[in-house]
Amino acid sequence: MLIKTQIVKAGVLLIELNRPEKRNALNNATLTAIADALQEAEHNAEIRTVVLTGNSSCFAAGADLNELATLDVVSIQQDPRPSLWKLIDEFSKPLIMAVNGYAFGAGFELALHADIVLCGDNAQFALPEISLGMLPGAGGTQRLARLVGQQLTMRWAMTGTPISAQTALQHGITSQICPKDLTVQYAVELAEKIAKQAPLAIRVIKQSLKTVHEVSLSQGLKLERQHFVWLAATQDRQEGIHAFLEKRQPQFRGV
Repeated sequence: MLIKTQIVKAGVLLIELNRPEKRNALNNATLTAIADALQEAEHNAEIRTVVLTGNSSCFAAGADLNELATLDVVSIQQDPRPSLWKLIDEFSKPLIMAVNGYAFGAGFELALHADIVLCGDNAQFALPEISLGMLPGAGGTQRLARLVGQQLTMRWAMTGTPISAQTALQHGITSQICPKDLTVQYAVELAEKIAKQAPLAIRVIKQSLKTVHEVSLSQGLKLERQHFVWLAATQDRQEGIHAFLEKRQPQFRGV
């Protein structure tokens, strides 16, 4: 079993990578399992937020080099990885990564696909592909540069230097450092809090923020306004306002 999945709180799905003997190296089968689990969550109205994690000592130590070694110039162009990464990227519900230990190479790139990252105090991030004569192939340079800027990305990608949890927090790679034994717990608690919010509003918040680096400010503001107007037609918006005025907890239904 390459991943384990379970509902851990109302509306929260936990996905655990499960290749400890390979330090959770991401082969095609594992990426397929992740993408499939997210597709199932996408179409399950009961699931509102997903937490993805590895284990206490390793999130994912990179791609599976035994698998990559079999690819030549021809076969690498037919490799399913780009389509699998695209499926992960297109997941419309909140995706939280709980990172402990190594998040290297493809593991770091997986974390960069998250909407929110929490990491343990033992976490280390790196793009070490340069030591293998490669560059990150799943968006590492592009996503990281959009987070921390070109200078740091150049330095880290060209040297493969590990990034500590504290440095990751300083530069916005993670939103919180947790005691390593509590990383998943904190991530699940955050996911549960998000899962209680209005699902349609959460979805368009994610859509709006994902366009920040792709459109101009004026286009982004226009999109934000369109979402704002669209939400005015939802029952959840009315429920939220009425609950506030009536001093009670809202009961959002995603409609």
